[in-house]
Parts: sequence; structure tokens; C-alpha cells
Amino acid sequence: MSDVQTKTEPISLTEGAVKQLKRIMQEQNVPADYGVRVGVKGGGCSGFSYILGFDVEKEKDEIYEVSGMKVLMEKSHAIYLLGMEIDWLDGLNNRGFTFNNPNASDTCGCGTSFSA
Repeated sequence: MSDVQTKTEPISLTEGAVKQLKRIMQEQNVPADYGVRVGVKGGGCSGFSYILGFDVEKEKDEIYEVSGMKVLMEKSHAIYLLGMEIDWLDGLNNRGFTFNNPNASDTCGCGTSFSA
């Protein structure tokens, strides 16, 4: 039994996003004890920017199991991210992770910045 307490999933990861995250973890030799960090930071053209990367658990983090991935999120970021879906686009014009956030009152053209 893992010591990780799983809570209700605050976000969702599409199958495409999970596939890409696993590919990146393998290609970049990310240690197995790392999780996917999802969060926000001040800045960007609309007020906040999304954080998506790999990291170790920190004291302020909540830990979730989302689509088989260990997801790390600072407790204070949850109000901005609850219900958000992270997807992977692989089209001719757009390629990369996308953030579909129901809490965003406005987003910018780049899709990585929002206001709440």
C-alpha cells in the first residue's frame, strides 16, 4: 500500500496528454519518484501562467493520482485549477499541451496564460 493519499482528482489528463508526459519522462530520464507538477504562477499576458513539469514532492503539495500519473499541486493553486483538463494537440498549426480551464475568466492567444 502506498503512503500517497489519493484525493478527488482536481484536474483531468487526456489519454494524449498522459502518453506525451510518459514519453517525455522516458526521454528525459526523469527519476521514478518524480511526479507531474501542475500549478500557476503570476505573469503571462493575462495575469497567470500555467506550470507543467516534473518535480519532487514538496511540503505545501497535495498529491493526486490522475489517469495513472502522480500529480503534485500546491494546495493554494487548487482554486485556480479545479476542473481543468490538460490535453495534447498534435496538429499542423498547434502542437503541445493545452489547458482547458473552466475557472479562467479570460485567456490569451497563446493558451498558456489566463485571468481568474
